[in-house]
This record gives sequence, C-alpha cells and structure tokens, in this order.
Amino acid sequence: MITTEASIVNAIREVRHQEADPASITPMGGGSINACFQVSATTSELFVKVNHAERYPFMFEREIAGLDLLRAESSFLVPKAYGISYQGDHAVLVMECLEKGISSETTDQRFAAALAAMHRQTQSQFGLEDDNFIGSLPQWNDPMERWTDFFISQRLDPMLEKAVDAGWMDKNDISLFERLYGSLEEHFPEEPPALLHGDLWAGNYMVVKGGLPALFDPAVYYGHRYMDLGMMQLFGGFQPHVFDGYRTHYPLDPNWREGTEVANLYPLLVHVNLFGSSYVQQVRSTLLRFT
Repeated sequence: MITTEASIVNAIREVRHQEADPASITPMGGGSINACFQVSATTSELFVKVNHAERYPFMFEREIAGLDLLRAESSFLVPKAYGISYQGDHAVLVMECLEKGISSETTDQRFAAALAAMHRQTQSQFGLEDDNFIGSLPQWNDPMERWTDFFISQRLDPMLEKAVDAGWMDKNDISLFERLYGSLEEHFPEEPPALLHGDLWAGNYMVVKGGLPALFDPAVYYGHRYMDLGMMQLFGGFQPHVFDGYRTHYPLDPNWREGTEVANLYPLLVHVNLFGSSYVQQVRSTLLRFT
C-alpha cells in the first residue's frame, strides 16, 4: 500500500516529466469518491484526484473523455487533464488547477449563453458511444432514437432496480414509475439530442479569473436539455436571471419547469442509491404529483 502523498508525488513525476517534486500538497474539499488536492509544483499549480483503482475502474478515463468532449464542443473553459497514473491501490488523475474568479450578473449571463450554445450541439441519437459514471455509479448510454425510450431504459430503470434491490424502494414505487412511463412524452417536448454536462449542480461550475465560466466533473451524454436545467434547480445555486438569460438564447416550452421536475427523478434516484432513505420521499412526492 502506497500512501496518498507518495502516490501524488510519483504520479506527477510520471505524468509531468518536467516537474520537480511538489513544494506543497494541500487537501481540498472532495466528495465521497475522490480525495482531492491542490499541488504547488515547479512550473504550475495542479489539481489532483485520487481514488481506489479497483473500486472505480476506468472512472478517470471516462472523466477525461467527458472533459475533452465539453472542451471541443462548447465555449466553456474546461480544465485540462494531463494524465492518469496508477500507484498501488490508487488511481491518480493529474489536472490543470483553475484559479477562482468573482461571480457577478455579467458572469451569470456568460454562463447562460454558453450553456444554451452547448445544448444546441447535437447528434443523431440520444446517448453516447461509451458508458460513464454519475457520481460513483455506472451510467449507461446505449444510443436510442427516442428520448423517452432512453430515459426509461438507460436512466430510470437501472437506478430504480438498484434502489429496489437495496430495499430503499418497493413494488408500489415500481407501479408508480410504470404509470409515469405512459405519460412521459407529455413532459418532454420533442427536441434534438443536446450535449449535456450531465451532473450540472452548482458545485461543478465556477467562475475563473477573468470572469469566464468553467465546467468540470462531467457525466456527459446527448440527452434532453431538461436534464441539465433540472439539476441546476434541484440543489440551488443558480439565480433566476440565469434561467431568464438562457431562455433568450434558447427558448423553452411554457411548461418547462414541470418537465424538469420529472427529469430530476433520475438524479434523485442516484442520490437514493448513494445516500439512502433521505431522498426516497422526494422521489415518491414527484411520482404522486405526475401520476
């Protein structure tokens, strides 16, 4: 077993050949999956994530693919991933460290315009070439022609099955979901697949120095844009004028807020499976409202 600090030092030597040993390694606020660190190196500031390689196989590879897609197809600033190093039990992702800027109404409007433009990036089917992750959970992306088919088979059903198997939800919940499935098209207006961040809560967005909007920690795929807009509302952090600004660039159906509540059944089920019973009632309340 290699210590985390040794893993970081060895990973930087491997990935960033020109860097000498880091001057400082500072733990940052991470999540339940990755330990995160800001590293002061010889020529740059780095951001490093460390997790258990066997527990989360290919997670960092999928994250890099998502970052690359967002960078190529959007105007957001997206941190560069320099590489992955495997150190004993640890997988270590070495990345560019973004310097935080100051948020304002102007930066919010830049974010809204960039998000609307990203959502206009499309492809022929909903989904993605590869599966990836939402949090620590696998996220399935088999391409499909119809959004509602994709939403049921690739988003809701896998998470519902996992929640039932764990004992968090029951047969009555399954029945409510099946009733909802018959009316899904009423809640999602027909639109082309939109490039989504996929996990767009406020913690995965920041304003960097110079006032530019930046995105990171993606769970990308091509889906209905209500998925991103719903997540933005689920845990707060985005002001009403952000949504107003978005609508000036990419208009929304008059009933879009109801549609985003249905879309949020997916992240709520994800949270049931990650954190347990505290989210079950939110799922049930939404189901009862729309069935």
